[in-house]
Amino acid sequence: MSRALIIVDVQNDFCEGGSLAVKGGADVAGAISEYVDAHHGQFDHIVATQDWHIEPGAHFAESPDFIDSWPPHCVAGTRGAELHPDLDTEYIQAFFRKGQFTAAYSGFEGILAPEDAVPTGDRKPGALPLPEDAEPFTASSFADEDAIGLDDWLQSHDVEDVVIVGIATDYCVMATALDAVQAGYSVTVVRNLTAGIAADLDDAYAEMELGGVDLA
Repeated sequence: MSRALIIVDVQNDFCEGGSLAVKGGADVAGAISEYVDAHHGQFDHIVATQDWHIEPGAHFAESPDFIDSWPPHCVAGTRGAELHPDLDTEYIQAFFRKGQFTAAYSGFEGILAPEDAVPTGDRKPGALPLPEDAEPFTASSFADEDAIGLDDWLQSHDVEDVVIVGIATDYCVMATALDAVQAGYSVTVVRNLTAGIAADLDDAYAEMELGGVDLA
């Protein structure tokens, strides 16, 4: 049995100074790095997820309700989508990007990013580098039958036990954890290595526990 650590959406836009900042996000980035440095030997694999929005439709809104719609954030190729600088990526083996053309909260909706596809943060929002004669990105651009999802990757590495940390506790962390349970993994969320949007996270914790997630 293999054990994996899943680091969820520790990106600039979800930390202080970002367009959809979660209080404590930067501290969590640093705390996860310290945890990984001290405990990486306890995991066979370490992966990370990223919101990676290109044209997510109604997920973005000028007047968001902060339930189903949000201010623009983590636009593909921008600094906001980049991993927070306090998150040490030394031990991360794979990155899974989600939400290109729709809302996506769970890391299990993500697809494996190419090894050389590293966001630099030096482009204008929404401006992906394309040749002048290239076709624009569309949803069909990502409908590759050979695309590898998070569940595919974990299964191919014989992972049965996952530990989940990251941002935000009550949205993408919870969605990833509940999907992991549904996919058949033993799942633990480390509470002090997450940051949440709600001031009171008791409901999120209760929903995760009810769904079969262990809290540590």
